[in-house]
Amino acid sequence: MIEQWIFEKLKEDIGTERYEHSIRVMKVCEELAKHYHYPVEKAKLAGLLHDCGKLQGQINLLKMASDFGIILDNITKINKELIHSPLGAEIARSKYNIEDDEILKAIRYHTTGRENMSLLEKIVYIADLIEPARNFEGVDKIRALAHQNLDKALLFAIDNTLAFLIEKGNIIHLDTIKARNHIVISKYME
Repeated sequence: MIEQWIFEKLKEDIGTERYEHSIRVMKVCEELAKHYHYPVEKAKLAGLLHDCGKLQGQINLLKMASDFGIILDNITKINKELIHSPLGAEIARSKYNIEDDEILKAIRYHTTGRENMSLLEKIVYIADLIEPARNFEGVDKIRALAHQNLDKALLFAIDNTLAFLIEKGNIIHLDTIKARNHIVISKYME
Protein backbone atom coordinates (compact mmCIF):
# COMPACT_ATOMS: atom_id res chain seq x y z
CA MET A 1 0.00 0.00 0.00
CA ILE A 2 1.45 3.35 -1.07
CA GLU A 3 1.59 5.83 1.79
CA GLN A 4 -0.72 8.85 1.50
CA TRP A 5 2.09 11.40 1.98
CA ILE A 6 3.64 10.23 -1.32
CA PHE A 7 0.48 11.12 -3.24
CA GLU A 8 0.26 14.52 -1.53
CA LYS A 9 3.92 15.41 -2.03
CA LEU A 10 3.87 14.28 -5.66
CA LYS A 11 0.83 16.43 -6.47
CA GLU A 12 2.51 19.42 -4.82
CA ASP A 13 5.79 18.84 -6.68
CA ILE A 14 4.53 18.14 -10.21
CA GLY A 15 1.17 19.91 -10.34
CA THR A 16 -2.37 18.64 -10.85
CA GLU A 17 -2.25 17.83 -14.57
CA ARG A 18 0.99 15.81 -14.40
CA TYR A 19 -0.23 14.19 -11.17
CA GLU A 20 -3.44 13.00 -12.86
CA HIS A 21 -1.32 11.53 -15.68
CA SER A 22 0.79 9.75 -13.06
CA ILE A 23 -2.32 8.28 -11.41
CA ARG A 24 -3.48 6.95 -14.80
CA VAL A 25 -0.02 5.46 -15.45
CA MET A 26 -0.09 3.87 -11.99
CA LYS A 27 -3.43 2.22 -12.79
CA VAL A 28 -2.15 0.86 -16.12
CA CYS A 29 0.97 -0.42 -14.33
CA GLU A 30 -1.31 -2.21 -11.87
CA GLU A 31 -3.27 -3.79 -14.72
CA LEU A 32 -0.14 -4.91 -16.60
CA ALA A 33 1.51 -6.18 -13.41
CA LYS A 34 -1.49 -8.40 -12.71
CA HIS A 35 -1.49 -9.61 -16.31
CA TYR A 36 2.22 -10.46 -16.26
CA HIS A 37 2.29 -11.75 -12.64
CA TYR A 38 4.56 -8.99 -11.37
CA PRO A 39 4.34 -7.59 -7.78
CA VAL A 40 1.46 -5.12 -8.09
CA GLU A 41 2.39 -2.64 -5.35
CA LYS A 42 5.91 -2.28 -6.71
CA ALA A 43 4.57 -1.62 -10.21
CA LYS A 44 2.04 0.90 -8.90
CA LEU A 45 4.73 2.82 -7.00
CA ALA A 46 7.03 2.93 -10.05
CA GLY A 47 4.14 4.11 -12.23
CA LEU A 48 3.07 6.76 -9.75
CA LEU A 49 6.58 8.20 -9.42
CA HIS A 50 7.73 7.80 -13.04
CA ASP A 51 7.42 11.57 -13.70
CA CYS A 52 8.48 12.85 -10.26
CA GLY A 53 11.37 14.61 -12.03
CA LYS A 54 8.96 16.82 -14.01
CA LEU A 55 8.87 19.49 -11.36
CA GLN A 56 6.60 22.47 -11.89
CA GLY A 57 7.81 26.03 -11.99
CA GLN A 58 10.92 27.61 -13.46
CA ILE A 59 13.43 25.04 -12.30
CA ASN A 60 16.82 24.70 -13.95
CA LEU A 61 16.85 20.96 -14.63
CA LEU A 62 20.48 21.00 -15.79
CA LYS A 63 21.60 22.59 -12.53
CA MET A 64 19.44 20.28 -10.48
CA ALA A 65 20.84 17.23 -12.30
CA SER A 66 24.34 18.54 -11.61
CA ASP A 67 23.49 19.08 -7.93
CA PHE A 68 22.51 15.40 -7.72
CA GLY A 69 25.77 14.41 -9.40
CA ILE A 70 23.98 13.13 -12.50
CA ILE A 71 26.29 13.07 -15.49
CA LEU A 72 24.19 13.72 -18.57
CA ASP A 73 25.22 12.48 -21.98
CA ASN A 74 25.27 14.97 -24.87
CA ILE A 75 21.92 13.83 -26.26
CA THR A 76 20.17 14.42 -22.92
CA LYS A 77 21.84 17.83 -22.58
CA ILE A 78 20.44 18.79 -26.01
CA ASN A 79 17.02 17.17 -25.57
CA LYS A 80 16.07 18.52 -22.17
CA GLU A 81 12.79 16.53 -22.25
CA LEU A 82 14.89 13.50 -21.29
CA ILE A 83 16.41 15.05 -18.14
CA HIS A 84 13.36 14.33 -15.98
CA SER A 85 14.00 10.58 -16.11
CA PRO A 86 17.47 10.35 -14.50
CA LEU A 87 16.54 13.30 -12.30
CA GLY A 88 13.32 11.53 -11.29
CA ALA A 89 15.24 8.45 -10.18
CA GLU A 90 17.37 10.61 -7.88
CA ILE A 91 14.34 12.53 -6.58
CA ALA A 92 12.53 9.23 -5.92
CA ARG A 93 15.53 8.06 -3.90
CA SER A 94 16.07 11.27 -1.94
CA LYS A 95 12.58 12.80 -1.52
CA TYR A 96 10.35 9.71 -1.62
CA ASN A 97 12.72 7.30 0.17
CA ILE A 98 12.70 4.73 -2.64
CA GLU A 99 15.59 2.31 -2.22
CA ASP A 100 14.41 -0.43 -4.59
CA ASP A 101 16.87 -0.38 -7.49
CA GLU A 102 14.37 -1.92 -9.89
CA ILE A 103 11.86 0.88 -9.26
CA LEU A 104 14.59 3.50 -9.64
CA LYS A 105 15.70 2.00 -12.97
CA ALA A 106 12.09 1.90 -14.20
CA ILE A 107 11.85 5.64 -13.49
CA ARG A 108 15.31 6.29 -14.97
CA TYR A 109 14.58 4.55 -18.30
CA HIS A 110 10.86 5.19 -18.82
CA THR A 111 11.48 7.65 -21.67
CA THR A 112 14.36 6.09 -23.57
CA GLY A 113 14.17 2.44 -22.66
CA ARG A 114 17.46 0.57 -22.55
CA GLU A 115 19.12 -2.67 -23.51
CA ASN A 116 17.84 -5.72 -21.61
CA MET A 117 14.98 -4.00 -19.78
CA SER A 118 13.48 -5.68 -16.73
CA LEU A 119 9.79 -6.58 -16.67
CA LEU A 120 9.07 -3.57 -14.45
CA GLU A 121 10.94 -1.23 -16.81
CA LYS A 122 8.85 -2.55 -19.72
CA ILE A 123 5.62 -2.17 -17.76
CA VAL A 124 6.31 1.46 -16.82
CA TYR A 125 7.58 2.37 -20.32
CA ILE A 126 4.44 0.94 -21.96
CA ALA A 127 2.02 2.21 -19.28
CA ASP A 128 3.29 5.76 -19.78
CA LEU A 129 2.54 5.47 -23.50
CA ILE A 130 -0.87 3.80 -23.31
CA GLU A 131 -2.55 5.46 -20.33
CA PRO A 132 -6.15 6.34 -21.27
CA ALA A 133 -5.53 10.02 -22.04
CA ARG A 134 -2.87 9.25 -24.67
CA ASN A 135 -4.04 9.76 -28.21
CA PHE A 136 -1.55 9.34 -31.04
CA GLU A 137 -1.36 7.24 -34.16
CA GLY A 138 -0.57 3.66 -33.18
CA VAL A 139 -1.59 3.89 -29.50
CA ASP A 140 -4.49 1.45 -29.92
CA LYS A 141 -2.18 -1.14 -31.43
CA ILE A 142 0.29 -0.70 -28.55
CA ARG A 143 -2.61 -1.10 -26.08
CA ALA A 144 -3.69 -4.35 -27.76
CA LEU A 145 -0.14 -5.70 -27.97
CA ALA A 146 0.54 -4.80 -24.32
CA HIS A 147 -1.88 -7.50 -23.21
CA GLN A 148 -0.58 -10.09 -25.69
CA ASN A 149 3.20 -9.76 -25.62
CA LEU A 150 5.07 -6.97 -23.84
CA ASP A 151 8.15 -7.28 -26.08
CA LYS A 152 6.02 -6.95 -29.23
CA ALA A 153 4.30 -3.92 -27.70
CA LEU A 154 7.68 -2.45 -26.80
CA LEU A 155 9.12 -3.04 -30.26
CA PHE A 156 6.10 -1.49 -31.98
CA ALA A 157 6.16 1.47 -29.55
CA ILE A 158 9.87 2.08 -30.10
CA ASP A 159 9.50 1.79 -33.88
CA ASN A 160 6.60 4.26 -33.72
CA THR A 161 8.66 6.67 -31.61
CA LEU A 162 11.69 6.38 -33.89
CA ALA A 163 9.57 7.11 -36.97
CA PHE A 164 8.12 10.18 -35.22
CA LEU A 165 11.56 11.45 -34.13
CA ILE A 166 13.05 10.92 -37.59
CA GLU A 167 10.09 12.65 -39.27
CA LYS A 168 10.57 15.65 -36.95
CA GLY A 169 14.34 15.68 -37.53
CA ASN A 170 15.03 15.12 -33.83
CA ILE A 171 17.99 13.34 -32.30
CA ILE A 172 17.56 9.80 -30.98
CA HIS A 173 18.98 8.58 -27.69
CA LEU A 174 21.31 5.61 -28.05
CA ASP A 175 19.54 3.79 -25.21
CA THR A 176 16.43 3.65 -27.40
CA ILE A 177 18.41 2.13 -30.28
CA LYS A 178 19.99 -0.38 -27.88
CA ALA A 179 16.57 -1.28 -26.45
CA ARG A 180 15.20 -1.93 -29.92
CA ASN A 181 18.23 -3.92 -31.04
CA HIS A 182 18.09 -6.08 -27.91
CA ILE A 183 14.45 -7.00 -28.53
CA VAL A 184 15.10 -7.77 -32.21
CA ILE A 185 18.19 -9.87 -31.40
CA SER A 186 16.26 -11.73 -28.67
CA LYS A 187 13.60 -12.66 -31.24
CA TYR A 188 16.28 -14.22 -33.45
CA MET A 189 17.68 -16.18 -30.51
CA GLU A 190 14.33 -17.85 -29.72
